[in-house]
Amino acid sequence: MNVLVLVGSLRPGSTNRQLADAAVAHLPAGVGTTLFERLAELPHYSEELDHDDTLPEVARDLRDAVADHDAILLVTPEYNGSLPSSLKNAVDWASRPRGASVIAGVPAAVLGASGSPRAAQWAREDGVRILTVAGARVLPDTIGVGSAFQAFEEGRLTDAELDTALRDLVQRLAREAEAAHSAA
Repeated sequence: MNVLVLVGSLRPGSTNRQLADAAVAHLPAGVGTTLFERLAELPHYSEELDHDDTLPEVARDLRDAVADHDAILLVTPEYNGSLPSSLKNAVDWASRPRGASVIAGVPAAVLGASGSPRAAQWAREDGVRILTVAGARVLPDTIGVGSAFQAFEEGRLTDAELDTALRDLVQRLAREAEAAHSAA
């Protein structure tokens, strides 16, 4: 089983990248992960580009990555009260063609880290909404890390209760993915 990780912060050392790493460390043994690191290369979604002869290679690679994985972990910062355009754009590309998209039915979970104490709440809510509308099977619970610049130490969350909640969420995502995989 494999989980595709989409991190909306494009900075390598961001708190959201740290959150993604902490989440991946909690996945059950034997679960593989891939971080799709080319979000910044995706052109804005356009139906004009969404044809076999004009489909950008990076969009094809993203769709292939979604199709080749059993679950999605979306990790988002909060910019101006929402998630970054890089994540919305990735979901837009993965959600086409409508009715036959690679994201349809894929289990997904949303995490977010923010420097504010609100813990990227609005971005996480938007992440759940757009993934749901795109057809993914999104876990209703999300994990948010507020005041994130002080929240990590040696790759782990310093708040033990929050770290336990993160572990529980990603393990539930793995179980959902396994169940979906077994049912297919």
